[in-house]
This record gives sequence, C-alpha cells and structure tokens, in this order.
Amino acid sequence: MWLSEYVTRNNLKGEDTASGEIRSAEKGTVSVSADRDHRSLPIIAPAGIAYVPAVGSKTVVLPADSGSVCLGVISPAIDDLQAGELLLYSAGGATVLLKNDGRVLINGRAVT
Repeated sequence: MWLSEYVTRNNLKGEDTASGEIRSAEKGTVSVSADRDHRSLPIIAPAGIAYVPAVGSKTVVLPADSGSVCLGVISPAIDDLQAGELLLYSAGGATVLLKNDGRVLINGRAVT
C-alpha cells in the first residue's frame, strides 16, 4: 500500500507525528487532542470520498509540506467483512456493503 511505503520511506516518527482523539470536526477540518492540541487539520481521504469523522474517534496526525494533516480514523474490526470487500457506514447505522461476489447490500438488503 502506498501509504505504508510512504511512512516507512520517510520515517514519519518525528515529533510532529502523533496519535490522538478527534475533539471536533467541521467544514473539512478536525481538531485532535494528542501529545498537544492540533487545530483545524485537513482530513486526508481517498479521491472521491468526503466525510466528517465522529468526535471521539482515534486518529493519526502526520506532518505534511503544508502543515500537519489528519490521516483518517482507526477502523473498527468488522467480523463479517472479507478481504477485498468495502463497507461504508455512518454513525447513524446506515451501511453500503460491496461484496466480493458482486452484490451490493444497502442496510443489509441486496440491490440490483
């Protein structure tokens, strides 16, 4: 994965790298409480995906050329998710699951 290669290649273990908890999230930025407070950090996400992480989520703060960024949130373990499948979920419980066999499940119901 490109991200793990980037972190390894650039040895991102310096004083600006931290793990912490999201304290607030709004307008595409978050504030994170870690070894120090990080405010108004941009959120890194794959192209085409926009989200606002839930307050209280665990995250990683990394240094970038333009300042620190929020790498995303640590994903919960999902027992039924197989390697290669993708689950989108909201704090309210809505889900979209892309299965390896080509099925799409929205809130547990298959759609065609």
